[in-house]
Amino acid sequence: MEIEFEKLNKVIKELPEGEAKLFLLHILKKVYFLNEKDDWGFSEEKFVKDIRKVYKMILTNEKAEKKEEGPFKMIHILFSLSAAGTFKNVLKNLGLLNEEKVISFWEMFSVGPIWHLHDEIGQQARFDWMEKIHTNENSEFDEYKEYFQKALNQIKSIPESVPITIWTSESAHEQTGLRFVLHLLKDRNNSISVINTTKEYNELFQKRKVKYTVLHSGEIIPEKLQLIYEQGKGENFTDHDIEEVQKEWQYLADNQDNLRLWRNGRIHCVSEDYLDEFIVKAAKRLHGKTKTKVFIKSARLIGEVLGHLDQFVGDSFLEYRLKKMIEAGVFEAEGSLEAMRLYSIRLKQ
Repeated sequence: MEIEFEKLNKVIKELPEGEAKLFLLHILKKVYFLNEKDDWGFSEEKFVKDIRKVYKMILTNEKAEKKEEGPFKMIHILFSLSAAGTFKNVLKNLGLLNEEKVISFWEMFSVGPIWHLHDEIGQQARFDWMEKIHTNENSEFDEYKEYFQKALNQIKSIPESVPITIWTSESAHEQTGLRFVLHLLKDRNNSISVINTTKEYNELFQKRKVKYTVLHSGEIIPEKLQLIYEQGKGENFTDHDIEEVQKEWQYLADNQDNLRLWRNGRIHCVSEDYLDEFIVKAAKRLHGKTKTKVFIKSARLIGEVLGHLDQFVGDSFLEYRLKKMIEAGVFEAEGSLEAMRLYSIRLKQ
């Protein structure tokens, strides 16, 4: 135990500042959810499990990315820090962390503009929009931009001899990310395979009548992600497959809508106010439970929406839309809109 503590102390000291801030922010958010458990349904048991997961994720770092030992036998691309952290833990358990590299985005590709995102002008347009929904508490927005550029640079630096595995799911977020990355890899000769975690999860683990739907890869626990890695079939993309997906990216990159949904195996572009009615209906349900239009904590409403929504768009986007509806007079608020925990809302009387 003492050796592990010394190892943990060493890893924390060697963590890049940006990564250390992200871990801290993640832990503090979990503490907030625990304190507000009546609103979010967040139990102490879930809190302990999440913190243990962060503990394992930190231990797996071991300065691996800094060393860049290579040459790597495989490059894995994932679309969230949580999914990437879990998968690094899997590779560590299998003794493959120095043989297979993980590249990850800190992104939510289902929301915000992706018009010409492969060009600098499109990236700046996205940054300008994302700044509206990101809090810059603990320099969160600045870190987001740094991680985006880091992921782009890493993808551009992949040697053509190294095979690439892209991890996706049945969500507009990861499916859009898949198309974006394949566009970045155009004219490259790397062999590319795709693992759809939603499909693999269904084939390997769905034995009960009541089925659990994986909305994004970051939801999957390390033990099951490891089985997907070891036993999943994946799909080797042919040149034709890649060309077809790249055509889909061109369509998405020419579209100026700010919200994308996954329906019937396709990405659908819709206006950013598309989910507003869903949010209003959730508020009406909560008002119905109280028999009156009392003020409801904004976190309670966002939690209600997340609990019923079959899309992965993130709480930041939902709060952004809630604030837009407050501005439009659909909702009224009391408290400070600076942070979700500081204000409550109700449908306008």
